[in-house]
Amino acid sequence: MTFTTLSRALCLATFAAACAAPVHADSFTSSASSAGSASSASISDSISGSSNSSSGEDRVAAGQYRVINVAQAPGKADTTRMTLRAVAGAREFHLDVPDRALAQRRVNAGELVEVKARVYGFEFAYGDTQRPFFLALQDDWYRELQSRKVTG
Repeated sequence: MTFTTLSRALCLATFAAACAAPVHADSFTSSASSAGSASSASISDSISGSSNSSSGEDRVAAGQYRVINVAQAPGKADTTRMTLRAVAGAREFHLDVPDRALAQRRVNAGELVEVKARVYGFEFAYGDTQRPFFLALQDDWYRELQSRKVTG
């Protein structure tokens, strides 16, 4: 594992642990890994729109979004799909979030969600508290977070 890969993984693990509900685990690593799986997913798995012509990254920009619909994500058990529309502009997309990431507080239609562009992808936060509840990670960053069997 290179220094860049290690620092990227530690950065994401620390941030994911801060965003997630308290997790009891045997070590910091397993705790961060559990938190990350509950509160993050790859952009390609979590962001979609009515048109498949652009990638998830092209559909989203930093700013405030109004939640216009909340439902179970089609074909994804234990996942909530939010339809978000930009407060300023015409951007609209679907965000699929694992239900565990919303366990402490749901997001309802009519609420605001704040989207922040980050080096690793996008951070989604409650509009009123600015508390992050979900990270949509660039696919390469997400792959770096995956657990791997250590062989030696």
